[in-house]
Amino acid sequence: MKVLLLYTHPVESSFNAAVHEAALRGLRKAGHSVDDCDLYAEGFQPIVTRAERLAYHDIPENTAPVAEYVARLRAAEAMVIVSPVWNFGFPAMLKGYFDRVFLPGVSFDILDGKVRPILHNIGKLTACMTYGGNRLRAALVGDPPRKLVTRVLRVTIKPGAPVEHLAFYDINRATEPQLRAHLALVERRMAAF
Repeated sequence: MKVLLLYTHPVESSFNAAVHEAALRGLRKAGHSVDDCDLYAEGFQPIVTRAERLAYHDIPENTAPVAEYVARLRAAEAMVIVSPVWNFGFPAMLKGYFDRVFLPGVSFDILDGKVRPILHNIGKLTACMTYGGNRLRAALVGDPPRKLVTRVLRVTIKPGAPVEHLAFYDINRATEPQLRAHLALVERRMAAF
């Protein structure tokens, strides 16, 4: 299967970098073809420009500024997201990816004023996310990243596709054995992906 591995973290020595490597190892062990998209390393520009917003509904011209990323998304059969959660949301880099690449004509169409999801080439989705806060704190604010993955992205991709939010909460107080156990879990899940 062709998997788009969407990774976002600016620090190469971070725990998220280790999660990314574990995911990559597991996916490769399973024999998947992996498009390893490291948004920071690739210099992805997350800000929607004025021109992009004005052309937002102009299909297919709206994809021109991000044509390479749209082509990679369309070529994928599955997606794995590896990202931290900052301030109970996606980092700006990841949010910017969704704002600039999940466009009309790419991830959805608008018919008679209604949105119709069309990203049906993605038949499986897992998000490996790390939280500084514990699960209770995340739940008290509604855990927006979990909802974005399990509700918004779920309905955007192929109907009925399996979706998993593989979270590691309370990373700020995690012990070395807990961190190692989570990396092993990520690698196992991706090896079975």
